[in-house]
Amino acid sequence: MIKILKFPILMALILCSPLFYAEGNHKIFNLGDFDLESGITLPNAKLSYVTHGKLNKEKDNLIVVPSAYLGDHHGFDFLIEPGKALDPEKYFIVATDMFQNGLSSSPSNTLPPFDGPNFPLISIRDNVKAGYKLVTEIFKVKKIKGVVGFSMGAQQAFQWAVSYPDFVEKIVGIAGSAVEYPHGIVRLEGFISAIKADASFANGQYISPPEVGLRAGGAHWASWGWSQEWYRLGLYEEMGLKDTDEVINWFEEFVLSWDANNLIALARTWQNNNIGNTPGFNGNYSEALGSIKADVLYMPSETDMYFHIDALTREANMIPGVKLRVIPSLWGHIAGAGFTSEDIEFMNNEIIEFYK
Repeated sequence: MIKILKFPILMALILCSPLFYAEGNHKIFNLGDFDLESGITLPNAKLSYVTHGKLNKEKDNLIVVPSAYLGDHHGFDFLIEPGKALDPEKYFIVATDMFQNGLSSSPSNTLPPFDGPNFPLISIRDNVKAGYKLVTEIFKVKKIKGVVGFSMGAQQAFQWAVSYPDFVEKIVGIAGSAVEYPHGIVRLEGFISAIKADASFANGQYISPPEVGLRAGGAHWASWGWSQEWYRLGLYEEMGLKDTDEVINWFEEFVLSWDANNLIALARTWQNNNIGNTPGFNGNYSEALGSIKADVLYMPSETDMYFHIDALTREANMIPGVKLRVIPSLWGHIAGAGFTSEDIEFMNNEIIEFYK
């Protein structure tokens, strides 16, 4: 029997929303005028983050935990506990927020001329570059113990290993890929189109949230977040949801807690992700993955409908010395988000073993 963590659904939605966190709940690293991969300079750029534990005297226990889509720096709180994989008594955890998630520089909090729909395209490499500046300039480290990421956080984890090959010791990528493949690009475009179809979206110049479009976007995510078997077996009941209508409403309420322009901007980053576009690889992601020097724990979810197991297994095989461990779950992509005790236990044990 799968055990669901006892966490009221409404509270879960509130806590997962970046709208919940006041300025005092996280720290801001001022990046200054930040040069993006697109060639645009983002003025007065900011990176949001939190820390857990202490940096040791040797400065060799720092682990970066980047955020995911529809997530923030609290995404791995279920593993950031004494005795668990991200033990704050052993490691210094730096959990960062991606650009565009509402806490770091985003369409929703940036002044003209880059406000709202005018916010520039951000790459995964831009996020990793900002994280590198944070840990080297604020914490003065010469090397980090590792990076642990889920979904878009996994995209960042793999990019850390390619962008800074001698800086990162160990990488953990959970339910995420180093490349966004054509089907995923189309799927994300469907989500974007759902939001834009709402007349109140007004080309991103909305006065109030485009609720109809956001709800349509939530329905889109509901069809992809979990596996077909999860639905067929009625595992949503383990979340306290009685039918598929309640599942859809659950995701609609979640998406409604986000800013529409932020969601679209993040989706564009996701669509354009290709580790092969790292300078020096000319778009060849196989060569980029083959260049990785860090130890890599690659953990796809067996039933993920975002990041298909076949594509991720193929990617893993391109990484030298990779440790591939498939999460044996019917919870699809959501398995990597730590909703069930079984999935948490699997990830926790694998990461602990990997970091020995």
